[in-house]
Amino acid sequence: MTDRGAVAVRVAGPADAASVARFIRELARYERLEHQLDLDEARLREHLAGPQPACSALLAELAGQPVGFALFFASYSTFRTRPCLWLEDLFVLPEHRGRGIGLQLLRAVAGIAVARGCPRLDWNVLDWNTSAIGFYERHGARVLPDWRTCRLDGDALSRLAAPVAQ
Repeated sequence: MTDRGAVAVRVAGPADAASVARFIRELARYERLEHQLDLDEARLREHLAGPQPACSALLAELAGQPVGFALFFASYSTFRTRPCLWLEDLFVLPEHRGRGIGLQLLRAVAGIAVARGCPRLDWNVLDWNTSAIGFYERHGARVLPDWRTCRLDGDALSRLAAPVAQ
């Protein structure tokens, strides 16, 4: 493989919301989940800002152009009674894969977790995404077979949150 330039990973700020939003759209397309997308760039910009942002993101850049991202936020382990990190998304544009960019992003998020004293970094991976599963396993991740993601959203979330008539 020829060297096509060095990749730089940096923290994304509110001014990078358009780039992060682009990667979210590309990821939704890749995961065949575009129908679930409710992306609001202004809201994302707001969530990347402030003293306690709702989420944080890293951008991988090649020659100053964003080619990948990782978005993460704080979570909490009751068993460890310590804050952890949740990696919500990691995505590299298909034409830039195979250059170690995803690994650079994953290492950077892991470094943030270690710097914050987090005992673990967690994320989900779709069961059909065997290339991602293999990538994660090659770099030490365990894909937990006995856990399934549960989700309440939309009407189901509203119904459960509604007061119970007595």
